[in-house]
Amino acid sequence: MGMRLEFTVLFLLGASLVCHSRDLGIKNSFAGKTYSVSQANYLDLKWETKASKDIGKKENVCTLCEEFATDAQNYFSANKTQKEVVDMLQKSCSKLHSFKQECLTLVDYYVPLFFMEIASLEPADFCQKVDLCEQVAFVSEHLKKDSCEFCQKTVAEALLKLKDPETELELVEMLLKVCNSVKGYEKQCKKMVFEYGPILLVNAEHLLESNDICTMLHACESPKLNMEQASTGETIMLASS
Repeated sequence: MGMRLEFTVLFLLGASLVCHSRDLGIKNSFAGKTYSVSQANYLDLKWETKASKDIGKKENVCTLCEEFATDAQNYFSANKTQKEVVDMLQKSCSKLHSFKQECLTLVDYYVPLFFMEIASLEPADFCQKVDLCEQVAFVSEHLKKDSCEFCQKTVAEALLKLKDPETELELVEMLLKVCNSVKGYEKQCKKMVFEYGPILLVNAEHLLESNDICTMLHACESPKLNMEQASTGETIMLASS
């Protein structure tokens, strides 16, 4: 599959992390610090302010991409984060009943490889692979025009991809190739792919349709905030008249 679909997967993952990070104490393994919920909220607000200024001042989307990639790398490198990911996957495996053991085997095999891959990630190389450092002018144009509109367009394209039967076929083919590397469990793995693959796609589609992803990622202001700002503006106008 092309880089656009890979970027979509990363986009969804980022949305999930933003949703859960406010409820967790985030440990930075490089700096050796643990942040409380209030500190995490402060850092989130600080980064939101910084990001909004950067979008207005920087035309270099490549640099922004590298900064976000570095933050994501630090987050996944934290021991606490890794434990939470493993616990979440193991709980998901327990719901597969007869395939529980095969699922746990996949988790034990691939999750450490995933974290190793993240640790070895070079932000600059990653941003080139997703074309954010080669197509700066194209992305910049959309960000300058309206970062919220750009985000909403990306979500719409992701939904179209998920509704496309060819996308489902590509994902199934990719997962079947992964099953070939699970020695001793190839048949069970492939059965899981055919049984649960479509369900995963439906869940991803439901996530995009039932959540305001762009607001979660702070690309768009929340409707509630806009209403509060409008109400405040009306109050000020009435008071001054």
